[in-house]
Amino acid sequence: MAVGGFVDWRGNPIDRKVHGGVRAAWFMFFLSVATNMVNIPNMLNLVMYLDGTMHMGVSSSATTVTNFFGATSGFALLGAFLSDSYITRSRTILLFGPLEFLGIGLLALQAYLPSLHPPPCNTEAELSNCEEVHGLNSVILHVGLYAWAFSEGCIRVCTPSLGADQFDHEDPSESRQQSSFFNWFTFGISLGGFIGLILIVWLENYKGWDIGLGVCALLTLLGLLVVAAGLPFYRNQVPEGSPLTRILQVLVVAFRNRKYKLPKKLEEAQENSNGPDSIEVPCHTDSLKFLDKASINHGEDGAWSVCSTMKVEETKVVLRMLPLFISSMVGYISNPLLLTFTVQQGSMTNTRLGKIHISPATLFVIPITFQMLMLAIYDRFLVPFMRKRTGYVCGITHLQRVGLGFASMIVASVVAAVVERKRKEAAVQMSLFWLAPQFFLLGVSDVTSFVGLLEFFNSEAPRGMKSIGTALFWCELGLASWMGTFLVQLVNKATRRGHQGGWLEGTTLNNSHLDLFYWVVAIVGLLGFLNYLYWAKKYVYRHNPRMVTPSVDQDSP
Repeated sequence: MAVGGFVDWRGNPIDRKVHGGVRAAWFMFFLSVATNMVNIPNMLNLVMYLDGTMHMGVSSSATTVTNFFGATSGFALLGAFLSDSYITRSRTILLFGPLEFLGIGLLALQAYLPSLHPPPCNTEAELSNCEEVHGLNSVILHVGLYAWAFSEGCIRVCTPSLGADQFDHEDPSESRQQSSFFNWFTFGISLGGFIGLILIVWLENYKGWDIGLGVCALLTLLGLLVVAAGLPFYRNQVPEGSPLTRILQVLVVAFRNRKYKLPKKLEEAQENSNGPDSIEVPCHTDSLKFLDKASINHGEDGAWSVCSTMKVEETKVVLRMLPLFISSMVGYISNPLLLTFTVQQGSMTNTRLGKIHISPATLFVIPITFQMLMLAIYDRFLVPFMRKRTGYVCGITHLQRVGLGFASMIVASVVAAVVERKRKEAAVQMSLFWLAPQFFLLGVSDVTSFVGLLEFFNSEAPRGMKSIGTALFWCELGLASWMGTFLVQLVNKATRRGHQGGWLEGTTLNNSHLDLFYWVVAIVGLLGFLNYLYWAKKYVYRHNPRMVTPSVDQDSP
């Protein structure tokens, strides 16, 4: 009843009846809901805190939030390295979770104590008297933000992988449950965002940022306590060395053996990883043949002298995904920019619905609700419908799904540009609900491109590199955010004229040119989309995405 390669939290072999399964995965689902109750509303509303309370200005506030999101995603690569190489995924979550609690708690303390943030003032009427956060207070702000980003990045890469570890993909029943887990995990992200956008945003805007951030810290702590309670039930994959190290070994050995000729049959290195309990070995492929030279055994032993076919094929998989990693990263640049600037657009509109005052960030409840409904409809109705007509197991391929998301981002950028121009020209204050179309399109892009990229990197990565595949996904989102920051700075520099600031350097959106910037974002998105289509058409899937047996419908979640 044991499952090879997995142990319990004490390092003992696991029992399938006791460890893993749906019961263990529900702890990860709860953590997904709890953490996204914290992260999603703050990702959207934090720009208002930095601009309104810390007086950092429009461009600087948006850049800081974009950098925060980028750092969170980038640190996911470090979490994957640690969990694969040295410690289990459950220990990684419990090790770095308290740091996230402390980081958010530090921000809550800064918001509570008047001496740790600038005095309040009206940036519209008293611009020259508004003091921007600086000195020690600025250090406290950034320490809290990046402690939060560092720990959250390490946790988020481990959560879906640990949940998937609770199911044996070689067992037909558990394999179906594993597919269902990813659907529920994505649903949990949306559910947490839905609750957070109502509760957390309301607390931060109407009860104070100190209370809102304090509740966020308590939610993080609650999620960690629930994960800790599930320790006796988890299947923990034994760390087998970093995938980054294995990739580097193949590249180094292949370079050293570059002058050797490939024999017809390569002699396998005798490594423990090729034993009966090893992870799956990818089939030999004819692409990137120069890497096969890493498997040439010319009498020297050691991991840095000869590599197994498993290591070589794993490296090939990663290198084949790199063009799509880069092209989809460029295509994703517009998403974080649209998210942050749309919230600032909303702050300049009429946010009242009768007697109810609606926060701009709360409007994201619309795409979040759409995401939850769409995920259920997509899995239960659209996939079977499209499967019968296309022959693909998932209805459409992962890359086609991502392409639909990128196309919706381009349309959202154009719509945002038109709406912003109308807002600036309007004689009376525009209603907040004029922004609903671009919110809706952003929801479409998340349902398609976000989930499609996560599924693509997870399904195409070999079993021994699932964590690095998930990390590549989050790292891509982070790099896209940083490239968005660079685009903002580049546009400001290019449009600066003498003492007149750039398009996004105005104190408010009323004296900025956000509408023109949106057109730049649309053009960049279109170029990125065309580049993505080129590489997506050339990509050959590791597994055939079409149905191979008539029982696929029964095995689908």
